[in-house]
Amino acid sequence: MSTNTYARKKALQNEDWWAAWLGLFIFALGLGPYFGADLLGWVTKANVWIEPAKAFGPVSKGTGLGGFTSLLVTFLFVLAITTVAAKFVGSNLKKYAIGFSIIFWVTMGCLMLGNIAYIGATPDKTASYGIGWSLGLGEMGYIIAMVVGLIIGNFFIKQADFLKEAAKPELFIKIGIVVLGASIAIKTLDAFGLATTIIIRGLCAVVEAYLIYWPVVYLIARKFFKFTPEWAAPLASGISICGVSAAIATGSAIRARPVIPVILSAVIIVFVALELLLLPWLAQAFLFKDPMVAGAWMGLAVKSDGGAIASGAITDSLIRGRALRELGINWEEGWILMVATTTKVFIDIFIGVWAFILAIIWSVFPIDKNASANPGERNKVSAVDIWDRFPKFIIGFVLTFLILFLVGVNNPDGVKSLSTGVNEGNAFRTIFFGLCFFSIGLVTNVRKLWAEGMGRIVAIYGIALFGFILWFGLFISWLFYHGITPPTV
Repeated sequence: MSTNTYARKKALQNEDWWAAWLGLFIFALGLGPYFGADLLGWVTKANVWIEPAKAFGPVSKGTGLGGFTSLLVTFLFVLAITTVAAKFVGSNLKKYAIGFSIIFWVTMGCLMLGNIAYIGATPDKTASYGIGWSLGLGEMGYIIAMVVGLIIGNFFIKQADFLKEAAKPELFIKIGIVVLGASIAIKTLDAFGLATTIIIRGLCAVVEAYLIYWPVVYLIARKFFKFTPEWAAPLASGISICGVSAAIATGSAIRARPVIPVILSAVIIVFVALELLLLPWLAQAFLFKDPMVAGAWMGLAVKSDGGAIASGAITDSLIRGRALRELGINWEEGWILMVATTTKVFIDIFIGVWAFILAIIWSVFPIDKNASANPGERNKVSAVDIWDRFPKFIIGFVLTFLILFLVGVNNPDGVKSLSTGVNEGNAFRTIFFGLCFFSIGLVTNVRKLWAEGMGRIVAIYGIALFGFILWFGLFISWLFYHGITPPTV
């Protein structure tokens, strides 16, 4: 098999590449209005509702589709495109199709519950629904989805095992993030100066935070918990950089035993779920007057792509709702999420850079003779190994952002039609985020983690996360974003 053929085969089997391709496919369909064709108007959108029949409806009113028909067509579309990916990454297609169907409809039910007007209506909309109050928790459907997933994953083990073939939280969230790139591009075109500030400050915040995070966590793991370097390096990367992806990339770079990043990943997922349940509400309670600080904090603190972006979305909704109620300020939707996403994207890029640095260090210095079955292999540093671990969906995110941004800059009059297509494509982001939340809950088996004796790993993770990472990340976020606010509607 030639090198090019082998590379193509690996790409077809890579979930990260499929996230990029499927996200770009949705993005391409969303460009339809720019060329005079509405290709995604049929996509369903979860609405705030009092009457159940109005809970879902097509994003474009001109399609003539009813709410359930739109939902059904959307289900068939998402099932079709994700099944293609599942086939190439080696999933059992029958189990995937059945499992995904169950996951999709349960997730949509959770989103529907989260959008009951008493829960999801913003304060300025309560009168239009004929109600006197609302919690204003527009993203509550995500939390409901995760809680339902946790219940199934921990109390209905056989059912959870069957559904896990289709529970792909990383694939779902990464598709959503690729689609999100277009939304960020539109916001950048609308307020170029503010967007540029966010990007520059986000990069500075990531560099400053993680030059401190990683060595401190590594030192704690080595000196106080007596972990070997083979364990300490992936643990430090997983806690301080970007969760599962960073732990796997670092384990590969230093040629640690494969079981190490797998065990660490299981612990990381539990803490991500915990952060999702706590941090957005802490941000709402103490940072609602400093919304960009809150967004950056989500990006720096939550250790997974899905968790960080999802927590950014929840924080966006919670803070905007409270600001409207108590301050009378109606901030534009999505800017807090943009800060969280931009910060997380820079962190993902940092994974490849840091893994490459560690690979060189481990190859030059005899840091841990037990880190590989054949320690001599550490002298062979391959850039291909690092590329294999680089999060490919970032390429899709960057492409959607750049394409839309450049088209908008060269044709400002076409931004309105671009916005229509982006809003239609963005409906998929909500769906994939919901699927991710449910899947995170489903695959988080807390009892199994303790049964495997992970107490020490949990202890160091908890100490590092709640002892200094959360609070130093908050300080860095405040340092770079204090005083910056989103545009008002």
